Amino acid sequence: MAFVIFLIPCFVISTDIALSCQNADDFVGASSPGDIIIGGLFAVHSEMLHPEGDPIKPVIQNCAGFEIQVFLQTLAMIHAIETINNSTLLSGVTLGYEIYDTCAEVTKAMASALRFLPKVNSSEDAVELKCNYSDYIPRVKAVTGATYSEVSMAVSRLLALQLIPQEVILISNATTGTVVSPASSAEILSDKIRFPSFFRTIPSDFHQTRAMTRLICESGWNWIGVIATDDDNGRFALESFGVQAMANNVCIAFKEMLPAYLSDSTFRTKVDHAIEKIVKETRVNVIVVFMRQFHVLKLFKKAIERNVNKIWIASDNWSGAVKISTIPNIRQLGTVVGFGFKSGDISSFQEFLRNLHEKPTENNKFLREYIILSSVCAHLEYHDFQKCIASQSQDNLLENDGSKPHIWRDDFLSANVEPGFIRSTTLAVYAIAHAIKGQCKDRDCKDPSAFTPWELLEELKKVVIIDDDKEVKFDSNGDMNISYDVLLWKEIDGHMEITTVAEYDAEKGGFIFEDEEKKKDFLALKKVQSTCSQHCRPGQVKKVTESPHTCCYECIYCPENHYSNKTDMDYCYRCNNKTYWAPTNSSTCYRKTIYFLAWTDWFAIFLLLLSAFGVVLVLSICVIFTKNLDTPVVKASGGLTVCYIILFSHFLIFLSTIFFIDVPTEFKCKTRQALFGISFTLCISCILIKSLKILLAFSFDPKLQNFLKCMYKPIPTVVTCTGIQVSICTFWLIFRTPFVSQNFSIPRAIILECNEGSIVAFGIMLGYIAALAFICFIFAFKGRKLPENYNEAKFITFGMLIYFIAWIVFIPVYATTFGKYLPAVEIIVVLISNYGILCCTFLPKCYIIIYKQETNTKSAFLKMVYTYSSKSAGSVAVSQISLDSKSSSFRATVTDSCKTENDSVNGNCHFQVPGQPLIKGKVLPKNAARTMVRKRVSSI
Repeated sequence: MAFVIFLIPCFVISTDIALSCQNADDFVGASSPGDIIIGGLFAVHSEMLHPEGDPIKPVIQNCAGFEIQVFLQTLAMIHAIETINNSTLLSGVTLGYEIYDTCAEVTKAMASALRFLPKVNSSEDAVELKCNYSDYIPRVKAVTGATYSEVSMAVSRLLALQLIPQEVILISNATTGTVVSPASSAEILSDKIRFPSFFRTIPSDFHQTRAMTRLICESGWNWIGVIATDDDNGRFALESFGVQAMANNVCIAFKEMLPAYLSDSTFRTKVDHAIEKIVKETRVNVIVVFMRQFHVLKLFKKAIERNVNKIWIASDNWSGAVKISTIPNIRQLGTVVGFGFKSGDISSFQEFLRNLHEKPTENNKFLREYIILSSVCAHLEYHDFQKCIASQSQDNLLENDGSKPHIWRDDFLSANVEPGFIRSTTLAVYAIAHAIKGQCKDRDCKDPSAFTPWELLEELKKVVIIDDDKEVKFDSNGDMNISYDVLLWKEIDGHMEITTVAEYDAEKGGFIFEDEEKKKDFLALKKVQSTCSQHCRPGQVKKVTESPHTCCYECIYCPENHYSNKTDMDYCYRCNNKTYWAPTNSSTCYRKTIYFLAWTDWFAIFLLLLSAFGVVLVLSICVIFTKNLDTPVVKASGGLTVCYIILFSHFLIFLSTIFFIDVPTEFKCKTRQALFGISFTLCISCILIKSLKILLAFSFDPKLQNFLKCMYKPIPTVVTCTGIQVSICTFWLIFRTPFVSQNFSIPRAIILECNEGSIVAFGIMLGYIAALAFICFIFAFKGRKLPENYNEAKFITFGMLIYFIAWIVFIPVYATTFGKYLPAVEIIVVLISNYGILCCTFLPKCYIIIYKQETNTKSAFLKMVYTYSSKSAGSVAVSQISLDSKSSSFRATVTDSCKTENDSVNGNCHFQVPGQPLIKGKVLPKNAARTMVRKRVSSI
């Protein structure tokens, strides 16, 4: 039922055409007979006149506004058909054509399309209603046109729906007449569900809007305006461009829609409003225009009056329009850059135009109308001539026809040729011809019913045409793989010339330049700024303001350890905090400086010199002791073997400091603490033995003496003490071994350092050394009152004090210090403690050996011992002195200190048996006490 209702207005229109045109054949603009007829729909006139009276009747009116460029497209179609007929392409099969004027009106176009639908060889213009059109042969096998996308959409739907039952859409699609459009670029026409039989020899608006967006992005613009016509073509183009712009962070500041028809009463008001908007938006310096040529003409004239100077991005509809580029004062508008269909070699068409005046006009009303227009406007200059032609209506021409002699203006035609449109029209005709050739291989195509349109449609999908030595064909969407020309309007010798500066490759999405000069012209567009906000430099990031547009923002600095390396970034990248850093407002990350205590560091050099001096000092002491091997001082120091062991320990301690310097390695980290700990333990163990020996020599307490005798086992003691430290270090290295680590505590640096692996193990190692040192200190402290030239215990005590002070200070300093000088802290404490013990142990003896050689003799030494023993016998306060007697064993307790001779009886000290009262007369002789002390001293 719906199908019947749809047919009613169409047949009403068809009936009224007969009434209006008197004869249906009068409706044809140009025609030529042939075996196979191709239809043509072109908007030769820009508008259709509308009746002013009431009521409005469905009558096709005359048109006004003769369009030279579209007229040239009809001539290109005719030229292509004639060229094919004169060639051997179709092997004698001739092509005919019927071309109609749509007047840029959908109504007129649909009325014209109805002429294509009746059955071939039928005397009636009616369309048969059938359920299956598989065998239906219409008068026209294919249609070229229409000029505008909006008209093409309506025509394509009409051709499809009139002949296709809804229940068999796919089969019915193939039965329709095929529409091959040379100028309709709307993206929606690529939809093969809605437009199954539509093909075109130009790229879709998707590629055009993507090319425009690419141009805008490469020029650094993101704040633009868009003006489009309020029709299907304009809306679809605006929608496609909006999607592309959003995907590329381009914001549309305003959108202005102008009425699709100049006859609209609001047209002038809308144009004025659009110009006001352009003037008001001072930051918008780029305007994208999706409009027909006569719309652009009106808009630009108004813009020139208001002194608007912008960059205008032209769509393929008007980018190459000569009638617009020749507007007076067009240069005041600014720069026009646009996208036109790829041009080709049209020399044969130019030759066709030069001979056009010889062609008959009987079957070409368009040509006849142009000749009349040329006669009417022949006396005018170029631009006025163009304006005169566009302003004439068909009614005026009928009045002037024959009143003036016909004057031919072929120069005007040649000047208005737009190569892109001519080429696309020619390709459309040749594509149909090649498809017909494929169908006519095994058929007699002189018979119009030899094949159906749906068979031609299938053949058309496989057509491949060689154009300019390149293969062109239709893709799955019915679009041809053709690129765009980038057109730039340049003023040359006082005239605006439309030049091609680049080619846009639709497949790869990039611009191709022929030479550097044209590339410079293209890049010069970047000098113009069209942004809502200033570009954020590298190191800055966009902060969105209250504006709804993402292109309107503030620029703020990237924070520390963040960066941005491009303009207008939405966010800052974070540096890898472990290895890189960045200051505020940075455009890159910098690798952190790697710090360690290097050999070349002045402090490291100073510490190494101290260590080297210590090594020299150890070697010097070793030489001195070796040369004075048999002297009493050396013998009293425990002998050369013990001295060598202690000195070797000091040497290893000094040597261990080099493992704290330069790049830390696994070997250094494992070696330095273990070497220091074991060496220091060996040194303290040997000194401990010496302290025990001294205490043993001068201990008069029998219990303590027995204990010391048990403890005094030099070799087992040293081996045991050192072995315990070796065990500690071994377990440490096995289970929680030190390793190289990176310290990131300093923001802009990486400190390479040794991680001890286990602070507990490190503490145990140092604690063990401290325990041995403390024991050594106690034993040495008890023997601190030995003779001056023999007082080694006093210096050992002092050395141990230096060790304790150094390491007590080390603990808080080490815990609070960080950085590359942390190893230096440990080196310092190692050197201080090592120097302290070394100097206190050996330098006093070296002083005696070198500077007091007279005291380093056996006789002097015995004299010193005798003197000390005499003093000790009279002054030492000893408790529980054990007296060994072979005849009896008893204990005597000295009851008095015997400080003076008067304190004794007959010069002797009183004594008593423990637990017994003082027994006078039983005294310890002073000579016996003196002898006992000498024996103890001599035993050392």
